[in-house]
Amino acid sequence: MTRRVSLIAILALAVSSRPLPAQEHVLPLYEGTIPNSRPNGARERVESRDITWITNVQDPAIAVFLPTKKFATGQAVLICPGGGYGGLAYDLEGTDIARYFNSIGVAGVVLKYRLPSKECSVEPHKTPLLDARRAMRLVRSRAAQWNVDPARIGIMGFSAGGHLAASLGTRFDSGDPAAADPVERLGSRPDFMILVYPVISFADSVTHKGSRASLLGDPPEPDLVLSYSNELQVRGDTPPAFLVHANDDTAVPVENALLMYKALRKEGIPAELHVLSEGGHGFGLGLDNEHVASWTGSVRLWLQALNARAR
Repeated sequence: MTRRVSLIAILALAVSSRPLPAQEHVLPLYEGTIPNSRPNGARERVESRDITWITNVQDPAIAVFLPTKKFATGQAVLICPGGGYGGLAYDLEGTDIARYFNSIGVAGVVLKYRLPSKECSVEPHKTPLLDARRAMRLVRSRAAQWNVDPARIGIMGFSAGGHLAASLGTRFDSGDPAAADPVERLGSRPDFMILVYPVISFADSVTHKGSRASLLGDPPEPDLVLSYSNELQVRGDTPPAFLVHANDDTAVPVENALLMYKALRKEGIPAELHVLSEGGHGFGLGLDNEHVASWTGSVRLWLQALNARAR
């Protein structure tokens, strides 16, 4: 009996020590030449601190996390980590978020986008949005393969990633029907937006000046400040939005979310706004504070409501 128990234990250990199936796969955004890029021999840097921090992105890509097919809702979220347009908080505001979405049946796709840089980009302020548009098209092109409804793909962003998400939500296009690349024929409009402590406006009174300087330069050109202040770009076809922000955020003032919510209401765009009394900036899933973490339950219910209306 003892030998039998020992054998079972050894077999169990052998099984448990096998590597688990991969839960993500990575796809490059572009095949061949990367648009608006300026090759300079630089290398990407990945630092593991309290969070995984990526800088100097050279080869933009998406990391795809898919839920169990049995429980998939058909929705997908393209996730833009924040980092002031100077880096990417890749796990805190990226892969951790994708795994949460998988737990509620939603596909999570993390965008590793290029950061604006004169050394790496021809026109730096255009680079992140080019990558976001391409990523949305690419996800849409793989929708059937990933058990996703191509009309239920949203974009999400945190902090400066929230600015990028809102920029795509107000600057999408319908694709180029004459493009040789079939991906480029697809539209880049997100079907919904989730904006978490987002940078929205580049107006002096409310903006995060570090994000603005990184994207537009310092001092920025006045016309670019207006063009990239997303509350001024909301139109009647801007997608529905869920916004969450902490009242005590001293890095990106809550007025950013309030301005966006007001602009959406003015255009009759369905929007839901959650202002938390605490949380500061950069709380991600808020796992260390149950009150702050409650936003994840709210976004789950909001996504369920979107799905119900889409049926």
